[in-house]
Amino acid sequence: MGIEFTVDTDNSFIETVPDGTPAGQVPVILSRGKSHGFHRPLLPDELLITADTVVILPDGKEGVIFGKPKDRNDALSMLHALSGRTHEVITAVCLRTLDLEYCFTDSTKVHFAALSDSEAEYYTDKFRPFDKAGAYGIQEWIGHIGIEWIDGSYNNVVGFPTQKLWKALQERFSCISLRRAS
Repeated sequence: MGIEFTVDTDNSFIETVPDGTPAGQVPVILSRGKSHGFHRPLLPDELLITADTVVILPDGKEGVIFGKPKDRNDALSMLHALSGRTHEVITAVCLRTLDLEYCFTDSTKVHFAALSDSEAEYYTDKFRPFDKAGAYGIQEWIGHIGIEWIDGSYNNVVGFPTQKLWKALQERFSCISLRRAS
């Protein structure tokens, strides 16, 4: 996007949510928690951007939330549950300065083809998706062979809704301007 930034993962926030929290609110709570759990005070003119992504598989009233898998068996269990079904990927982003906080979400529906045991095992063993909500990266092999369709932002499923971020930076923070080369 042409924006200079620094990644800082030093955060004291422990990712927990109150029991009974609606599934769609979980990433908002986690994204805000990461923002307010930042390890130092913000500097003047500093913009902190935090995000969290969850995968929600419809099941009853609320749905089952898939975060990052704990291990190989957890990843395989998630992939088998997603196989042949449609799920929702929700990412919440929190933008914060000393004077302003703005959080937003993006939601994308994703439909997996039926995955064989060998496909799920191959993907898990080769790509080790233990840092990915729902145990998969749409941009990786599993996305190429397993995703039949999506309704919404591809970048949201990757883990960060870049188009909505761009719009928020322009409209809420006035920190994006495009200049023509002279």
